[in-house]
Amino acid sequence: MTTNIGILTAGGDSPGLNAAIRGVGKAAIGEYDMHVVGFQNGFRGLVQNRHRALDSKALSGILTLGGTILGTSRDKPHKMQIGDRQLDMTDAIVETYERHHLNALVCLGGGGTQKNAYRLSQKGLNVITLPKTIDNDVAMTDVTFGFDTALGIATDAIDRLHSTAHSHHRIIVCEIMGHHVGWLALGAGLAGGADVILLPEIPYDVDRVAEAIRARVRSGKRFSIVAIAEGALSKDDAPRLKAARAAKSNASSKEEKATAKAALAELERSLKGNTLRLSQQLEEMTGLESRITILGHVQRGGTPSAADRLLATRLGTACAGFINAGEYGVMVSVQGDNVVPVALDAVAGKTKYVPVDHDWVKSARLVGTCLGD
Repeated sequence: MTTNIGILTAGGDSPGLNAAIRGVGKAAIGEYDMHVVGFQNGFRGLVQNRHRALDSKALSGILTLGGTILGTSRDKPHKMQIGDRQLDMTDAIVETYERHHLNALVCLGGGGTQKNAYRLSQKGLNVITLPKTIDNDVAMTDVTFGFDTALGIATDAIDRLHSTAHSHHRIIVCEIMGHHVGWLALGAGLAGGADVILLPEIPYDVDRVAEAIRARVRSGKRFSIVAIAEGALSKDDAPRLKAARAAKSNASSKEEKATAKAALAELERSLKGNTLRLSQQLEEMTGLESRITILGHVQRGGTPSAADRLLATRLGTACAGFINAGEYGVMVSVQGDNVVPVALDAVAGKTKYVPVDHDWVKSARLVGTCLGD
């Protein structure tokens, strides 16, 4: 009896998704004689039964392509926007799963996808996930595919910014993706030789940052590169955001929840211009011109690196093997030199933050990088 598996990509796009799809599909078809179908635009494709066959022809030539041939979205099965209403579409997903006689559903995505996949597994579906995100923040895996490519892009940008910063005696503030975690900013800042690295995990003191830059000027270095994660906050703002999030989580009545949610949203909006404010503060405090470069979605695009192609292929082929062995309700994880299944309930709802005593942090401090604290 043929084993039928479905594949979808959800959340933000990321380099290596197509390599992972190819890895799952080629191993499933060639080694285990499975039938593979891809669902388009994330979980919404399951709801709408929008699908395409993923045969050998469809999987050919996609290894080096960026993005995802299946399309993606950030839709949540239990809170999906349908017209002007937000509905729980889990039952529709179960219906599509059964209509295609699926034996397993493979979900490629980051932290949100891990949670959504776990919910589906609790509904009785055989689900297996692969960890994808440029942020490298999925719990229970050493690394996610997409991270290495984005790290290379951000590092290259910092390399290029050095020449203009040096030529014009400027501060260049380079904003790197990372709302909640700083792996990308830390790695790129360390690899690119940034003079200041600011992370969400380490609230910064702007006075210390300015003094580090002034110290460089006194030593004859009239330029500085500041690598800042988009979610990095000052020591004044970080506690305010933490308190607002706690108020939202702890609210009990409907009215309290609505008030806390609105307050949090307003605070988050006010903090979105943090990189610009920091740049202006540093210009005023140091007397140096300050300019901003926001890398944004450039970090997600383009051809995946060799490391990401290799990682995605390893995870994809291992995924097909776990399906063949009947291993469900797991995420395919990298731990050391091994690829192992980790229970989704150990992954869902958890985030891998940068430990403040991580080796990368220690190395940054030892080479004289200012972390703002």
